[in-house]
Amino acid sequence: MASFVEILIALAPLVAIAVLMVGFFWPATRAMPVAWLVAIAAGVFGWGMDFQWITAATINGFITATQILWIVFGAILLLYTLKQTGAFDVISQGFAAISDDRRVQVVLLVFLMGSFVEGAAGFGTPAAVVGPLLVGLGFPPLAAVVVALTGNLMAITFGAVGTPLIIGMQDTFASSSAIQSTVTTQTPFSIAGWVAEIGTWAATYHVIVGIAVPFIGVAMMTRFFGEERSIRPALSVLPLCLFAWASFAVPYWLTAAFLGPVFPGLIGALVGLALTVSALRLGYFRPDDQWNFESPAAWPDHWVGDIEPGETADRDGAVATDGGTTESMPLWKAWTPYALLVVVLVGTRVVDPISSFLQSNGVLVWNDILGTGLTNDISMLYLPGASFVFISLLTIGLHRMNGGEVKAAWRETFEKIASPVVALLFAVGTVQVMLQSGAATGTDSMLIVLSQATANLAGGIYPLFASLVGAFGAFLAGSNTVSDVLFSTFQYGVADQIGTPKTIVLGAQAVGGAIGNLIAVHNVVAALAVVGLVGEEGRVIRLELIPLAYYAAFTGILTLLFSYLLFPGVF
Repeated sequence: MASFVEILIALAPLVAIAVLMVGFFWPATRAMPVAWLVAIAAGVFGWGMDFQWITAATINGFITATQILWIVFGAILLLYTLKQTGAFDVISQGFAAISDDRRVQVVLLVFLMGSFVEGAAGFGTPAAVVGPLLVGLGFPPLAAVVVALTGNLMAITFGAVGTPLIIGMQDTFASSSAIQSTVTTQTPFSIAGWVAEIGTWAATYHVIVGIAVPFIGVAMMTRFFGEERSIRPALSVLPLCLFAWASFAVPYWLTAAFLGPVFPGLIGALVGLALTVSALRLGYFRPDDQWNFESPAAWPDHWVGDIEPGETADRDGAVATDGGTTESMPLWKAWTPYALLVVVLVGTRVVDPISSFLQSNGVLVWNDILGTGLTNDISMLYLPGASFVFISLLTIGLHRMNGGEVKAAWRETFEKIASPVVALLFAVGTVQVMLQSGAATGTDSMLIVLSQATANLAGGIYPLFASLVGAFGAFLAGSNTVSDVLFSTFQYGVADQIGTPKTIVLGAQAVGGAIGNLIAVHNVVAALAVVGLVGEEGRVIRLELIPLAYYAAFTGILTLLFSYLLFPGVF
């Protein structure tokens, strides 16, 4: 067991991040390099890491960060491409045709459409897609980021077509002969079948706790960005929030239970969006009043960055042509790039020949980094960034862009991607130094020491905190998948040690990995980058602690009830 001093040393980088970003409102571009230096100091003085391992771990983190930056670059490029063509104005009018009410738009765009994008692409793309759409509709950029991060919680557990559970748990458990033997002898499942069961339990948590997710997004908007600064306006759309939740939750849970972890988010969102839009068009669940933000002139400066809300083409939906005249862009044409994006993202992950080709080509690999055995790669063609860029190039012809518009879109993209580079590189570098501290010295890493300290402190009530361990991993790594890789085996071991159902505890881990994305520095920086508001990470994280606390508390209570009272006989 680690000593108290070791626990404090391991905690130091996280304390640095919390104090600098949440306490002093430092931007991630300043806070993360400091946290990286603190992690290095912890690695050297607490774990005896040498220069070789620190450098290799940092390089490994930089490679992972580059994967994220590739995705962010593609998302920003598509955003500015559509901004140049005026498509965002047309899209805005399309949603206005359903409802001009900002509360209704949050339910449709953030909860339902965001969940669909998460199920198709993962990698933090929902905020990259939905955030700019909200800004195009006239939302304050800070409000757009805050609500965009909250809305797709239920889909994050299954990520991009099941990746977090398939890679994070199934592949991890399959590599352990001890776990594989226990599962196959004590249950009727293979490892894949058992992980599907874990996914069903995770979906069960989400269906119960997630009943408030659509409402939370609306309530945070009205409370922190409304003129009244109250949740009272959100109560008017509570029936709509509950209907949208039910329309999503039922097919979502049934898909998880009977089809496995690949498509719950996709199918739940598709059915939910179809049912909710249809109900609204028929006149059901529409609020009696109309809610909007106060005049932009009254907004605090930190609400708006480099991109002005509604900063696209003319309000009548006209877009410039090569000849300098204007023509009306049909709604289908404005939406076509996003529709094609979804098709491409799903196709590249579901159609095996395409997926295999992309994963085996265009891959930049660094094997045995500095002789440490660490290996990492960048799948340039398979990562969603390639899909974003591909659709951006198609849009040039589809929307008949001229050379000046294309150059402007690419120029603005490079300008906007510059800010998050430093933050992302050092954020992931910090995580890797902490993660590889154990491999470098043949001991438990800083992350494992912190998790074990949590388990030892909690004892028999550990299930109450199981989801927080998952959230901790996602907060550090910015990925539900990485959280599952880091902590699923640990959660299995703790559950086995204290005699609680392993399947139920691991379901809580899968949920925790989702809620940790709310405050993951990577995701927050990426979401702020695409709306031109890098530097407000601390404010966003402080607000996102509200839904995180709600979700973690109720998931923890359910985990205790399931483990000791309702389903103690589950494996």
